[in-house]
Amino acid sequence: MAVYTDINEIDLAHFLKDYEIGELLSYKGIAEGVENSNYLLHTSAGSFILTLYEKRVNSNDLPFFLGLMRHLAGKGISCPLPVNQKSGSSIGELAGRPAAIVTFLEGMWMRRPTVQHCFALGEALARMHIAGEDFPMRRKNALSVEGWRPLWENSRAGADGVEPGLASETEADLAFFEANWPSHLPHGVIHADLFPDNVFFLGNKLSGLIDFYFACTDLLAYDVAVCLNAWCFEKDNAFNLTKGTALLRGYNSIRPLSADEAASLPILARGSALRFMLTRLYDWLNTPEGSLVVKKDPMEYLRRMRFHRQIKSAEEYGLVLEGRRA
Repeated sequence: MAVYTDINEIDLAHFLKDYEIGELLSYKGIAEGVENSNYLLHTSAGSFILTLYEKRVNSNDLPFFLGLMRHLAGKGISCPLPVNQKSGSSIGELAGRPAAIVTFLEGMWMRRPTVQHCFALGEALARMHIAGEDFPMRRKNALSVEGWRPLWENSRAGADGVEPGLASETEADLAFFEANWPSHLPHGVIHADLFPDNVFFLGNKLSGLIDFYFACTDLLAYDVAVCLNAWCFEKDNAFNLTKGTALLRGYNSIRPLSADEAASLPILARGSALRFMLTRLYDWLNTPEGSLVVKKDPMEYLRRMRFHRQIKSAEEYGLVLEGRRA
């Protein structure tokens, strides 16, 4: 469920007077996503997505998110394009929430991505990284290494109740990352949350990237690591080497990873798994029953952390550089 703030047609019609997108014909809530309230609008000018930003999104970050989408769209990346109000602003207010309207993208997300989908995702991620090279705004990744310990401190007490021994295991991993996290790798704009439900396809053809509300400035290879975790594990938590190879081959065909990035991929993938385990664990332990926040099982990413801990080189993910395995 992703409609946390209900709106009525009178307030919505009044809000839409500030836009030039035609007459409202219909609207309905969208049950995808977990952070914001989303509505599909049908107007006499076409279809649009209305987003109301909830408390977990800092309104000060909205110019970065919306500016990035506009920049990427201008560079040929298929993503939602923010619609400006008549005043020129892309941010309004509805039902006491910051709100924005973006263009509608055709397509559907794949519940069970194939090898072909993984290759296309790799290509699209690399193109997005290149398109973002000259984006002038910067936003720190609040959910990188420096942000993990505060999440952990608010979850540690209940960790062993979720999984015996989780507290000591997580402490050891955190200490390892704080001492060894790479900082010398290429930085740029990353999506940071490019899970399958944020990538649309028409058949096997990728039709667009959505939901840039975790986007930030960070290691480009970290974004690749997030995608390995999100796209290349099966329901039984086994890593699919064929999908990993396809994703990395797609990425490398557009923006080849450097030798340093390849060498760092195991630690980045392991850290990415810890990041998602921690946010899920925090919500699992700290979200009251009946809350509208969607709680996801942290154990899924604990298992991936343990898998990555055994990985010695990017070869084991399927990466091939210059005709040889990395």
